[in-house]
Amino acid sequence: MVFNGAKVILKERKLTEKIITETNLEGLTLFKRGKVRDIYDLGDSLLLVSTDRVSAFDWVLPTPIPGKGKVLNNISAFWFRFSRPIAPNHMITTDLREMLESVKKHREAISDRSMLVKKAKVFPVECVVRGYLAGSGWKEYEERGSVCDIPLPPGLANGSKLPQAIFTPATKAEKGHDENISFDRMCEIIGKKEAEALREKSVNLYERAASFALKRGIIIADTKFEWGIVGGQITLVDEALTPDSSRFWKEALWKEGEAPFHYDKQIVRDYLLSASWDRNSPPPPLPDSVVEETAKRYSELYNLITGSTV
Repeated sequence: MVFNGAKVILKERKLTEKIITETNLEGLTLFKRGKVRDIYDLGDSLLLVSTDRVSAFDWVLPTPIPGKGKVLNNISAFWFRFSRPIAPNHMITTDLREMLESVKKHREAISDRSMLVKKAKVFPVECVVRGYLAGSGWKEYEERGSVCDIPLPPGLANGSKLPQAIFTPATKAEKGHDENISFDRMCEIIGKKEAEALREKSVNLYERAASFALKRGIIIADTKFEWGIVGGQITLVDEALTPDSSRFWKEALWKEGEAPFHYDKQIVRDYLLSASWDRNSPPPPLPDSVVEETAKRYSELYNLITGSTV
């Protein structure tokens, strides 16, 4: 059904719960529909609307995660405020009262899941920072003893804490999968001066955020940032330290070499890896148990990090 310009699913077990899978906001110009966010061009700014869509292995899944968009929007806003002493960011406001009337009229569809941001010229690279060995980094380490050509000490296990956080950039693919690249290749793409600045800012922000989260019992194993230029300044854009863009682990249950307790979408990836899906055809729907547990963990993470509920 359509609800004030937004496609909505009403779950049978919670008929009052609105799950937003897609928006088409009358009177606003849709600039782009990403895997998760719908982006509207407001002229001198953009409106980001975080839906409840979930993606994995470069596919948008047919099953949404209830409340996911609200968590993404609000945890990004939290980290954008947190990061202001480190670097400027593109967030203007998440308060609908401060937005245009053409946006306010859609409050029922986008409340708590929308952010007004500055336009930026975005660098065409993903700035990945890893504090722990996991994912594609672990696979490369198993094969070559390095991550993105950065040599690491021998004897590390999956989930090991690294001696220090490392910066491992990746390509920014519009379609298909981002690919890890060396820092030298990043310099070729955007220039050495800019690459060094993005590396410094990304590592600094990760280390401060990881220290903050650890005090709340959360390990930020790795994350990715996007940066752009706004008014001549390097500016943090897109999302920041969300469970879509980061690996969050429960510190009390973390052990090297063992599967950690995730506060992110790893539970979705794990289910898809266990299903008979070839990753080349449309993915299967998620079972209710995976949907409910993922929604629960996103919500719990937000509460642990911010001390608030969403």
